[in-house]
Amino acid sequence: MPIVSLGQGQGPYAEALVKKGCETGDWVFLQNCMLAKSWMNRLETIVFELGENSKTNHKDFRLYLSSSPAPYFPVAVLQNGVKMTNEPPAGVRANVSRSFATLVKEELWEGNAKPLAWKKTLVALCFFHANIQERRKFGPLGWNVT
Repeated sequence: MPIVSLGQGQGPYAEALVKKGCETGDWVFLQNCMLAKSWMNRLETIVFELGENSKTNHKDFRLYLSSSPAPYFPVAVLQNGVKMTNEPPAGVRANVSRSFATLVKEELWEGNAKPLAWKKTLVALCFFHANIQERRKFGPLGWNVT
């Protein structure tokens, strides 16, 4: 899968990869689309042309885009694509639950030489992580600098 990180004049290279992928059936991944603000109009045109030429494109061709939220990202591209997001859960409780679900396995939770100290440490770590995630939303105001 050809991957290109947009920005610093990578637009023409990305366009060539998309064109080649349409012919060969490759999957193309354009990452960090928000960095190519001046190229967004061209991206919109490319996606529009992909839709118009869908019968001539290779059946295995796929185009993947990644971007942070940006007000200049073409709405038509968002409307014509399948969207996925990976955002942290809202709230300390949801964040602690997510940490436990992803980090702590049942055998890890129970199978330790010092179970009480291990459980306390794990709970403290998950709670600390949840607090950091919540404070991050507020930028510099989320931290006490005095």
